[in-house]
Amino acid sequence: MEIDSGTIVPTPFGEVTGVTGTAESTIETKPRIPRSRESVVRLPKVTGVAKVGVRPRVHAETSVMPFTFSGENPALTQRREKLDALHAHGIEPFGGAFETSGSIAEILKKFNDGETLRAAGRITAKRDMGKSHFLDLRDITERIQVYLHEKEMSSNAIEIFHLVDVGDFIGVEGVCFLTKTGERTLRVRKFEVLAKSLRPLPEKWEGLQDIEARYRERYLDLLTNERSRAVFEKRIAIVRETRRFFEERGFVEVETPILQTIAGGAAAEPFKTRHNALGIDLYLRIALELYLKRLLVAGFNKVFEINRNFRNEGISRKHNPEFTMLEAYWAYADFEKVANLVEELICHLAEKICGSLIIEHRDVDGNVTRTLNLKRPWRRVRYRDLMRDVAGKDWFELSPEQRRQRATNEFKLEILPQLADFEVTQHVFEKLVEDKTIDPLFVTHCPKELVPLAKQNVEDSSLVDVFELVINGAEIAPGYSELNDPIVQRQRLVEQAGEEKQNIDEEFLLALEHGMPPAGGFGIGIDRLTMLLTGAESIRDVILFPLLRPKKL
Repeated sequence: MEIDSGTIVPTPFGEVTGVTGTAESTIETKPRIPRSRESVVRLPKVTGVAKVGVRPRVHAETSVMPFTFSGENPALTQRREKLDALHAHGIEPFGGAFETSGSIAEILKKFNDGETLRAAGRITAKRDMGKSHFLDLRDITERIQVYLHEKEMSSNAIEIFHLVDVGDFIGVEGVCFLTKTGERTLRVRKFEVLAKSLRPLPEKWEGLQDIEARYRERYLDLLTNERSRAVFEKRIAIVRETRRFFEERGFVEVETPILQTIAGGAAAEPFKTRHNALGIDLYLRIALELYLKRLLVAGFNKVFEINRNFRNEGISRKHNPEFTMLEAYWAYADFEKVANLVEELICHLAEKICGSLIIEHRDVDGNVTRTLNLKRPWRRVRYRDLMRDVAGKDWFELSPEQRRQRATNEFKLEILPQLADFEVTQHVFEKLVEDKTIDPLFVTHCPKELVPLAKQNVEDSSLVDVFELVINGAEIAPGYSELNDPIVQRQRLVEQAGEEKQNIDEEFLLALEHGMPPAGGFGIGIDRLTMLLTGAESIRDVILFPLLRPKKL
């Protein structure tokens, strides 16, 4: 229901001082409400100075069941009572479409003194100064101040205005003017209640202070936390720019199955489900790789996909059970060309989104805690050379048992008995190289046991032509010269599967036997990339709705 505030009293706009910036506290006026709601009905529209229209008339015999307030706090009770009072005035508290002049950011661009514009958004602050009222109206793009004066409003409009709270959605039509402090403001002629908020927003504008509450109630975190909102705006831009980057270089975006009969492409524990109609077990995919390689067989020279993977494994600062991956495959390329492409991509994103190749990570107080230098060219070092630097020149001359003892006794690492020798070396690498590397480092030529889907090195068959990009203490992107020999590929998969031969993807091997061109491929975790470019400390800070244990009610 749109409410005409009544005849405008010609008070000069320049006399309105206004309040700039965000209110330090939100002030909620005491509503004019009925004492009881035992027999409240929706009344027909009120006649008089205010023009009430737009919404259809609700007949007087349409009764509304009263709410119960058992166990509710006074703030909730008060808002429910205001809801009832709106019904009693014939106002629909959960309205419909409202024609605007654009988003609030667009309205601020169009702002011209004396022009009439229409805006809609959530009230995030309310400042009452006698009969003058200032509201902050906000959407995801910006904030605008709106001004109402009771001298310019009908008695009906005043009563309805006093039933509006911080957190409610309203639509307004008003005249543009600047206050004495230069605040761009809409002087309201009409307003409409679009959605009544039955629960108050977090008390402080800084947002939710409890970390788990920020993840569980992300909608409130985004609403009240500028820092959190900025992180997700950057994530959206990262995905958008990544797509543009690949499309401009001739890559085609595709979609491949999430439900798979065999969870292949990585060594990870999958989530299992069942398709009742087909009577078969299925798995949520753990990697994009094997279906994208089928497309290389089909003749696609450049393909990429941005989509979700799922792994039924632990949760940590760097790991979430579902995560977003980018994988790309380039026919007739190799791991070195792909490394150049990855370097170009990340530098492009940093300059486009962050404005610099020097990325500063800051704490909640804005203090710089770490600085990353992404300037090219990036360092490239062989895996074994790095291990000799950190674990000893003789590391690869030691016996497996000696390596295990050094890792345990000298490096103080927990080495489980079941770990193979190459896994012991990898564990040392992760702790002494990966965790301590800040600026970009391509680790190249890894042991073949670590990467069963990569092409062997021509000079040393114990190595594969791969890179692992490490930045800020985390693996950001692995890349390969892809293995396209179906015989060797079968041998590698059999070795990896061990006794679980049923986990070998025969359909993929069948495709490979039809011929796959030599190619380079890589994967980048979008979540970790966002952490890198925003300085977020946890993967949960860059996933809108991370997995949490259900809250006990």
